[in-house]
Amino acid sequence: MNRFYAFILFLVLASCQTKTLDSLKTNITQEFSKVDGSFAVAFKDLQNGNTLFINEDSVFHAASTMKLPVMIEVFKQVKESKFTLSDSIEIKNEFKSIVDSSLFSLDVKDDSDTLIYNHIGEKKTIYSLMYDMIIVSSNMATNIVIDKVGASNVQQTIRTMGTKNMKVLRGVEDKKAYRSGLSNITTAYDLMVLLEKIAMSNAVDSASSNEMMMVLLDQKFNDIIPAHLPDDVKVAHKTGWIAGLHHDAAIVFLPDGRKYVLVLLSKKLKDEKVGVEIMGKVSKLIYDWVR
Repeated sequence: MNRFYAFILFLVLASCQTKTLDSLKTNITQEFSKVDGSFAVAFKDLQNGNTLFINEDSVFHAASTMKLPVMIEVFKQVKESKFTLSDSIEIKNEFKSIVDSSLFSLDVKDDSDTLIYNHIGEKKTIYSLMYDMIIVSSNMATNIVIDKVGASNVQQTIRTMGTKNMKVLRGVEDKKAYRSGLSNITTAYDLMVLLEKIAMSNAVDSASSNEMMMVLLDQKFNDIIPAHLPDDVKVAHKTGWIAGLHHDAAIVFLPDGRKYVLVLLSKKLKDEKVGVEIMGKVSKLIYDWVR
């Protein structure tokens, strides 16, 4: 085949793929229209670079997705020899508000990790706290880890990694900060950027990226992106939720070795159960398109 015909074939295939992506986007939008709420999508196929975006730069309360960049900062500081993952920290339930340094404590009823409250005064390794921060979204572990690495350092690191709008200002349940409008925020695009760095072994370094991936693969909350996918599809992801809001941000591994990044964000959900179910169906639509 000469170069002219090869070029024509390339243009035809590219046009067909664009139309297919447009069709996928239409189907996703139709799914979202079935429930009152606002949604964002950021998808990137890591083999061919194909992307699909819906409201990718819209700002959402980060909820527990902010724990992903906190994990990245932990590994960055380990590489800088500031501490090791086996170093221990005392478990405490006393934290300073970023507004005025006044003390506040977490309520076990607001935390998805209740076991850690039985160990206040004891010590746990930084790795164990970080692991619980991700896989069971432990709020107490998160605040302890953020006290160790510094929210400002997390913020600086994610900017150098290419995020545009995401902000990590504080830990969780700082109610004074919340009332003052000082909340952690994210966009679907920025979470995609961070996950792509991990997936491509470019978050801190290759070894750190691999360790972070293994933690994310152990996620215990699987009701959105993995919910309708086959068992042989592996999903490394971080979820987040508060009232009216559910997020999931993932690296999805197909059995044949291909992988893609998918971020699904939502807010103002009138029916959270239906919203979560629809987001799971959107994940399946994207999986079927990639497959």
